[in-house]
Amino acid sequence: MVAVGGIPSNSKCVVLVLQVEDGCFMRLNPICGGKTTLNPNPKLQAAATPPFLPLQHSSRSLSMDDETEARNGSRGDGDNEKKKKKKKRKQRTAPEIEVMDIEDFGPDETRKIRASLLEWYDLNKRDLPWRTPSTATHEDGDNRAYGVWVSEVMLQQTRVETVIDYYNRWMKKWPTLHHLSLASLEEVNEMWAGLGYYRRARFLLEGAKMIAEGKCGFPRTASALREVPGIGNYTAGAIASIAFKEAVPVVDGNVVRVIARLKAISSNPKHSATIKNIWRLAGQLVDPCKPGDFNQALMELGATICTPLNPRCCACPVSGQCSALSISKSPRSISVTDYPVKVVKAKKRLDFSAVSVVKILEDRDISKGSQHNGRFLLVKRPNEGLLAGLWEFPSVLLDRETDGATRRTAIDLFLKSFKLDTKKNSCIVSREDVGECVHVFTHIHLTMYVELLVLQLKGGFEISDEKEEQETVTWKWIDGEALSSMGLTSGVRKVYNMIQKKVALKPHPRQNKKNKSKKLKDS
Repeated sequence: MVAVGGIPSNSKCVVLVLQVEDGCFMRLNPICGGKTTLNPNPKLQAAATPPFLPLQHSSRSLSMDDETEARNGSRGDGDNEKKKKKKKRKQRTAPEIEVMDIEDFGPDETRKIRASLLEWYDLNKRDLPWRTPSTATHEDGDNRAYGVWVSEVMLQQTRVETVIDYYNRWMKKWPTLHHLSLASLEEVNEMWAGLGYYRRARFLLEGAKMIAEGKCGFPRTASALREVPGIGNYTAGAIASIAFKEAVPVVDGNVVRVIARLKAISSNPKHSATIKNIWRLAGQLVDPCKPGDFNQALMELGATICTPLNPRCCACPVSGQCSALSISKSPRSISVTDYPVKVVKAKKRLDFSAVSVVKILEDRDISKGSQHNGRFLLVKRPNEGLLAGLWEFPSVLLDRETDGATRRTAIDLFLKSFKLDTKKNSCIVSREDVGECVHVFTHIHLTMYVELLVLQLKGGFEISDEKEEQETVTWKWIDGEALSSMGLTSGVRKVYNMIQKKVALKPHPRQNKKNKSKKLKDS
């Protein structure tokens, strides 16, 4: 629907207001070259200027369905070339329309924000292991860049408190990029276990190997850094500004929130045009003398003061330049936390799987009457897809919720891939359902039905470790002690803990014998 109105007689600009969808309006200034504004939040429409007019019906509407979500502003770097090409094709066919009208930061405003934020950061920055002063030598600069790189990759989608221990262990094992380049993916995945988003670790290793094998050393500019696998706009900006003092911006979730509030941006923060404009505004703010400190200060402000739900505006060093705070003081029922606009999250996919913790008892275990020994079967996931290349207990993805008999049939069929057949070379000592375990990924809600399957090998059949000498190992046997200290993913660790609790509740066989003999004596 389109309406034209509210134009002063001396105005040289035509204002068009379009309703894109329910509660979303767009203002176009085609004659004077103005950009557009998208206000998806009804509460924020009152703050939009000029005021919106009643709209008349039109058969034409503008669809945003073909727009792809921009990822440059998140900490999920590691761009996929196929997605980039697909995005470019869509951009060529979509209408060339800007979805925002955001004023630049003025010179005085920029100077005030820089000075206030840097002063605040010097006094309030957290003491974190990766925040060490940069040194003058080329070699130390490379080491500084490596440390920043590791920390920034770990911090993607992960809390600072969690990252600190992982970072310290990582740097102790691989203190330089050269040390990391000599590591195997198996070692890296084990060190990374529990951090999630394991694709980050693989990209970090691939990038380290690429740089170590090159002749130019560590890339020292954002543009050169983006050529390294797994390094996108955010990570490139962080390394270049912090380690090499290049005046380039960084934009993560914290920066998006701070700038959205400084400018009272009411458009979708996930929209590609919005992200593009926030990068532009962040670039205007970067202090040319202290780009690394300023970028860290901006992120620190978002993490500690300008938080999503409970911002401490009274302690904010740039509250005087905050448009959202200014609007919140007017009688419009708008809060600072209305910025940035809340985006409805996609519903998680519901998945179900049958997980079998397979334990093999050999003759010596049976002779001792013990099920507490034995070895466990671990299976390596495919090298592509979710949790690529990581170890887990044998599991089968189910089409839907199923009964125990169906799950056991699926597991038995799967175990034949590892030369385990309960009818030919092994017999079941015990098999019991342990319970359900829920693990949540970014886009998947996974329910795991866990069982403990204890098998005894039949005569003449032995566990073979010969496959472990091959580079393409897809499964292996491991004893309980090694398993307990092994780096496992969070989901696998949950399953293992369930098994440990189950076994702990069972009395040891020797204890059973003592109790029985004691009862006989007492009788």
